[in-house]
Amino acid sequence: MPIPTVFESNITSLPLLARGKVRDIYAVNDELLLIVTSDRLSAFDVILPDPIPGKGAVLTAVANFWFGKLAHVIPNQLTGIDPESVVADTERDQVRGRSLVVKRLKPLPIEAVARGYLIGSGWKDYQKNGAVCGIGLPAGLQLAQQLPEPLFTPATKAEIGAHDENIDFATVQRMIGVELAAQVREVTLRLYREAAAFARVKGIVIADTKFEFGLDKEGRLHLIDEVLTPDSSRFWPLEDYEVGISPPSFDKQFVRDYLETLDWNKTAPGPVLPPEVIDKTAAKYLEALIRLTGDKLPT
Repeated sequence: MPIPTVFESNITSLPLLARGKVRDIYAVNDELLLIVTSDRLSAFDVILPDPIPGKGAVLTAVANFWFGKLAHVIPNQLTGIDPESVVADTERDQVRGRSLVVKRLKPLPIEAVARGYLIGSGWKDYQKNGAVCGIGLPAGLQLAQQLPEPLFTPATKAEIGAHDENIDFATVQRMIGVELAAQVREVTLRLYREAAAFARVKGIVIADTKFEFGLDKEGRLHLIDEVLTPDSSRFWPLEDYEVGISPPSFDKQFVRDYLETLDWNKTAPGPVLPPEVIDKTAAKYLEALIRLTGDKLPT
């Protein structure tokens, strides 16, 4: 059965807790949450008016793949409960193929970013002061060049419509404690290194990515939210990767590049996307899933 396009879910059988840029979160009970990954697309922290068909299903499938592959590194939010079993019969179409029932954990107030290549805001930082988020780098590095070692460059979590802000490690230590900060940094870099090595074999360069973490009642760290998806990561095709140029992407960088050509101030409301940009973006997301997992979405 085809997965319908969902810009915004409307589950009335469960209490709605929040709507994020992409995900709608519902309370199943005191221990569990239902996360519905919509087909919304955000760029420059603005939700665009057009959905990308199949996007939510791709993100869910890719995240599930990585949750399973990296479960030996850190516990995660998954429960294995069928999302269709926690909503009304008439609402199953809204959650099918795009939803997870997850543990109700306490999220940390930071985004854990791992950077393996010099691109995006990191490249801009480097051009200005020879550093990325305050971490000094050798002189003479080029655009899209692989860094000597992956960097942990955390950021704050911004409200919808606001921009995430990079913070230094000392700030993370003050926010969550010295010991937990060290654990988050270590786990973030290990997750990135293992995922990047696997993806490279599949023909994908993971230039950078962000992770989110939460704590259970015993204070144990868990991997939550989305993991190594085209929304939370910068994916490049290995065959087109070249130092000195900005490589084409499997992710929403394609949309960002289009938006950069417009006279738009990167504040809401976002511009309408042409059909060809929507179609090309949907195809990019799907190609990432197929390369990584070998699987396609139900048709």
